[in-house]
Amino acid sequence: MKTDSLEANGIKYLVKIFYEDRSNTAVSIGKKSVNIRIPLSMDRNEQFRNILKMKQWAKEKLEKSPPKKERAKEYADGELLKAGNAEYKLSISFAPKQSSSARLHDKIIYLCVSSDLPKEVQNRHISSLLSRIIGKQKISIIKEKINELNEKHFKQKINKIFFKNHQSKWGSCSINGNINISTRLLFAPDDVLEYVCIHELVHLIEHNHSDRFWALVEKAVPDYKEKEKWLKENGEDISF
Repeated sequence: MKTDSLEANGIKYLVKIFYEDRSNTAVSIGKKSVNIRIPLSMDRNEQFRNILKMKQWAKEKLEKSPPKKERAKEYADGELLKAGNAEYKLSISFAPKQSSSARLHDKIIYLCVSSDLPKEVQNRHISSLLSRIIGKQKISIIKEKINELNEKHFKQKINKIFFKNHQSKWGSCSINGNINISTRLLFAPDDVLEYVCIHELVHLIEHNHSDRFWALVEKAVPDYKEKEKWLKENGEDISF
């Protein structure tokens, strides 16, 4: 991977350029960077021309529709939080300390948040703590689901499975066989969560988004495009 940058409306954006074993070029605008994907087999001059073309496309897109500033969700003391088939009551208190903490007891999540922090930072602390504590409760379920899907469809070697508080992606799969699933998917329908698990399992076989990758996904989830559509339409609304 190489990094570059571009400027739109006076704002500088990080550009990540991935050289992959793929047949086509692709560009996408993520929350943290513009991502460009280039075939390794492409002629160097052609790679350069495509990168310039895709940077220009991203620049025009960002100038026309600037990204919204991300704000952490706000929670209130006594609020009920539903994640999957579980419901938790929040008990939020504040104390003059440097860090924030959380614990779970009898379906009540007790959060003690630093009162020395600005409101926006307090909200981020609460969101992060909720993601961590509920993810810890649900990790055994996601491990069981992924292992069952793997045994049914792929029979690949999995190293470790984690829940992560990812905001810019739904999941990831490393070359070492580690699978990460975003805790945001705890707010998604079960079939959508299952699709993302399948998506990452296929990356154990194909480490790109080639035609072969999508063929394997479709074989396991014939209506996967409907799941992708749900994520695109609802993704901004589901998070801790």
